[in-house]
Amino acid sequence: MQKVEVQLGQRSYPINIDTGFSALLASLADARQVVIVSNPTVAPLYLAKVNALFSNSPQHILIEDGEAFKTLASFEKIVSFLLKQGMSREVLLVALGGGVIGDLTGFVAASYQRGVRFLQIPTSLLSQVDSSVGGKTAVNHPLGKNMIGAFKQPEQVVISTATLTTLPEREFAAGMAEVIKYALLGDNAFLAWLLQHSEQIGQQQPDILAQMIQRCCLMKADIVSRDETEQGERALLNLGHTFGHAIEAFMGYGNWLHGEAVAVGMIMAAKLSAHRGWLSQHDVTLVSSALQCFGLPVTMPDAMHIAGFLPYMKTDKKVKHGQMRFVLLSKLGQATLVADVTERELLQVFG
Repeated sequence: MQKVEVQLGQRSYPINIDTGFSALLASLADARQVVIVSNPTVAPLYLAKVNALFSNSPQHILIEDGEAFKTLASFEKIVSFLLKQGMSREVLLVALGGGVIGDLTGFVAASYQRGVRFLQIPTSLLSQVDSSVGGKTAVNHPLGKNMIGAFKQPEQVVISTATLTTLPEREFAAGMAEVIKYALLGDNAFLAWLLQHSEQIGQQQPDILAQMIQRCCLMKADIVSRDETEQGERALLNLGHTFGHAIEAFMGYGNWLHGEAVAVGMIMAAKLSAHRGWLSQHDVTLVSSALQCFGLPVTMPDAMHIAGFLPYMKTDKKVKHGQMRFVLLSKLGQATLVADVTERELLQVFG
């Protein structure tokens, strides 16, 4: 078992990475009221195994699968279920699924009766390396992704690499975008490691996957411990996301997977960094090759011109004092947040 601790004082919690679900803390297994939130894709595969972890029989509710259902309507559906079942502030909510289920469940946990406990059991690579860690929870709005939410840390994150064996190839590739993100923003040696082990990663060798996931979780836990609510350094974790979120919203949530959009967003960030003289063309090509190595797109959707990005980027959560802010690369393995990118510069690079 690989372990990572997210250090947040009284809100600290463990991330346990194994080939199964047996790492659940005893204090959570004995919870009197448990509700598992999942979807129709994941539940038939893992709901019975997770049910068996608890001493009291959990109840469960399923939300339709996909980004298109990360909405206030789904939030209300879960809350209504909790109220109808008479769940108190003692309830433990369990997010069993990918990033959509984790974000939804966490947002409900932050809001229901002003806050209840919740547990993350992420089943997709993207959620294991990124969205299940750090306490960001939200739902989408037609005008912007993750615009309605709250910070709510889980009690524990239980990661089973075995769930990746049932993950569709496209979803696994989307998760690799977030893995590559960590390498680009803060660990150039990790990028070399990923390329060196690309075959084993593609074969989903459990020990290699566990090492990869742990490395990502360590990086995120370190940043979150210093900047829990994204007042500064944590914003660097949004490399590729300003462009990526615009792609998701423009194309319609679910048509492009989050990781696919972030992959293109990282290429756009790399090109903008090169325009400023921070990266070489060789660097941009290396980023593109790394993404393509794991089956990710590197070009904007055919239907989307840079002008289509601007309305969404202007409502991005990183906008401050009316200025768009972007995470760029001062060099491979080192990200920086900038607030002086103009529309003219964006049109020069991508127009």
